[in-house]
Amino acid sequence: MKVLVTGAAGFIGYHVSRRLAETKRCEVLGVDHLSDYYDVALKRARLGELAALEKFHFLQSDFADAENFSALTARFKPDYVVHLGAQPGVRHSLENPAAYTHSNLVGFASVLEACRRTPPKHLVYASSSSVYGAGATAPFREDADTDQPTSFYGATKKANELLAHSYARTHGLNVTGLRFFTVYGPWGRPDMAPTLFARALAEGRPLKLFNHGKNLRDFTYVDDIVDGIVRVLLYPPAAAPVPPARIFNLGHHRPVETLLFVQMLEQLLGRKAQIELLPPQTGDMFETCADLTRVTAAVGYTPKVPLEEGLRRFVAWFRDYYQLPR
Repeated sequence: MKVLVTGAAGFIGYHVSRRLAETKRCEVLGVDHLSDYYDVALKRARLGELAALEKFHFLQSDFADAENFSALTARFKPDYVVHLGAQPGVRHSLENPAAYTHSNLVGFASVLEACRRTPPKHLVYASSSSVYGAGATAPFREDADTDQPTSFYGATKKANELLAHSYARTHGLNVTGLRFFTVYGPWGRPDMAPTLFARALAEGRPLKLFNHGKNLRDFTYVDDIVDGIVRVLLYPPAAAPVPPARIFNLGHHRPVETLLFVQMLEQLLGRKAQIELLPPQTGDMFETCADLTRVTAAVGYTPKVPLEEGLRRFVAWFRDYYQLPR
């Protein structure tokens, strides 16, 4: 079967592309425009790993270019589309909202329109736990009120869910959104907490913890996220009478304080952190925790990798990629 993956050079996109291409039953076309939001060398290194896979092919292109993306989708005629391309980052959305408008709003509309013109069996796209905003009560359920996101990034992901709903009802598109909860693991983004914390520890720099290190995060290992994506992808919504625009949480359901997370990294890296405790930061959520009842019932999703093991694997990759002495 043929699968189109946007954001293929990104963190989760790399892992999804690899999992699918390694099955040898999938022809995977990865699309990414290699933005410079973070070090492009890391994205190229991921693509270098994927290039060794016979069933993976890559095209550098901006999915927000509607005419071009519709044309390439029509040529490839994918059976399935996994849309993971986006402008990520809660705090950066406060500084550069235009980038989020381009990728997350214009870009998502472009993907929906391409799928309307060349309908796949199923479109699965990345939403975010950031849609759960002010007033959210943990554990977060998919039917909770998400009308008060605390960041512009979260607002764009909420908009994605509404746009997907309209295309499902109006055009009969089989579409499912996945709300990811703090994904970590090898090849992770350098702007996310695990790499930021690990680099500060390795380089002996002060490590800033907002909300005095008391924020709770539902850290989810990337292999568990990929397992959830693939499981959901193969089970499109049932038409009754029109396909619903489904939403599922993908998390670990075991939130951990960021201060404890840092202490676990200290042990694995053998370094003591210089911790700077700071007040809460605008746009941050104090706690995230995924209710997994709905996705477990639908596709049997169950996270398997505990934080202790996931961090051990992450640190092993981190040492190797950043060439740290052991």
